[in-house]
Amino acid sequence: MTAAELADELEVSVRTIYRDVEALAEAGVPIYAERGPHGGVRLVDGYRTRLTGLTAEEAEAVFLSGVPGPAAELGLGTVVAAARLKVMAALPPELRTRASRVAERFHLDAPGWFQPDERLPFLEALAGAVWDTRRIQVRYRRGERAGDVDRVLDPLGLVLKGGIWYLVARSGEDIRTYRVSRVRDVQVQPERFERPDGFDLAEHWASSTAAYERTRDLVEVVLRVPIARTEALGDAVGSRLLSQAVRLADPSPDHLRIRILFDWADEAVTAAVRLGGDAEVLEPDWLRRVLIDKAEAILATYAVGSAAARPG
Repeated sequence: MTAAELADELEVSVRTIYRDVEALAEAGVPIYAERGPHGGVRLVDGYRTRLTGLTAEEAEAVFLSGVPGPAAELGLGTVVAAARLKVMAALPPELRTRASRVAERFHLDAPGWFQPDERLPFLEALAGAVWDTRRIQVRYRRGERAGDVDRVLDPLGLVLKGGIWYLVARSGEDIRTYRVSRVRDVQVQPERFERPDGFDLAEHWASSTAAYERTRDLVEVVLRVPIARTEALGDAVGSRLLSQAVRLADPSPDHLRIRILFDWADEAVTAAVRLGGDAEVLEPDWLRRVLIDKAEAILATYAVGSAAARPG
């Protein structure tokens, strides 16, 4: 087949075909590409893959790389489990033993401590749209202060970073990143879209995250905490952010005043809500208003006449 025919069949660019052919050749697969009117991509006659050709280290790596949780979130849990069983059955006995030993001794739990599971009702639909190159219309919450917006997107890929799923998608001429847990609705459109020629998800993610880390605006929060309640900070904020906090002067010897930098506004809101009455937010004003609104909403829920009204 020609590279163009392969690219059309696999719904990728011709450049991607040549790159993958080169990678397969470097991995020892006898494949080659010939340019010209009678050229194409060819595999040496009679070549077959053999799982028994795996080294012991390669067999172990196959089972170390399995991530059942994210696969299940994508709707691929049973598929991954079935594939692992088939690979295990095809391995020779000595490699099967070593692969099983790895699975018994190592387990990957991607999310950090004190991170509640995010609700991801649309992750599977997004994954299907990414796979089928289908355009989508989404309702997206930009943050606590920005509200919801409607967007028509070309979904290019999904990335799992620190236990959090992100959608990389094209909006107009720009390629942007969206947090999947903020997606409020997804409508998969019937029309397909053309992926950007030469787009590489891993390369884009590496460059975009590096650029974000150079230019991001951190959310600065000043808290005042009674010395007797400082142990609550670790649970609410997390050890990483707490280790980078700056202690400020406070007129009371019984209180601790600290400045903490959060990556996201939502992250700051979640930490402040977890602290509850164990700390007071001094800055910024918008976060104080969000907490007051949430507190008033809770009081209204438990007002006189509710099923669980406050005593008295």
